[in-house]
Amino acid sequence: MENFVNKVAESGIISLDLETFLPREPMMVFDLKEHLFLGLILKEKDFRAALQTLDWEIYRNAHVAITCSADAIIPMWANMLVASNLQPVAKSVFFGTEQQLKEALLLNNIHSVSAADYTDQRVVIKGCGEIPMPEAAYVAITTHLRPYVKSIMYGEPCSTVPIFKKNQPDLR
Repeated sequence: MENFVNKVAESGIISLDLETFLPREPMMVFDLKEHLFLGLILKEKDFRAALQTLDWEIYRNAHVAITCSADAIIPMWANMLVASNLQPVAKSVFFGTEQQLKEALLLNNIHSVSAADYTDQRVVIKGCGEIPMPEAAYVAITTHLRPYVKSIMYGEPCSTVPIFKKNQPDLR
């Protein structure tokens, strides 16, 4: 009887799934559209009064994106006023869409990885998963790890595309 050897497991390759860097904390959106007169105009007095009556606790420990889904001109101070109210309760405050917030948190999580832990390792960045990853995440992990690793590959450990190999001539 022939013994099967898992060459991938024995190779010492570290498989890195970018999905593990997705934010786990709650994310919420503060949409200024909800506070526009006729869906078009932000009236300062009414807006300030509305903000005073809001229960800001609903945003406690959440990452909050401030946005306006209506096609309206929003004065800069309005975003600042919302941020000022969110800051004491929210985990973080971001200007942009929920998708932009998610990407920013993902990139922040990638950059918080101790790249030195991957010194002289062979790393495969998982190519496909359950959740589509933005291209920016692949660029971020590559540039973050490159100074430390022996090699970076893309795909799955059994089928990879080489991206970087230390001591290999640059393609410049």
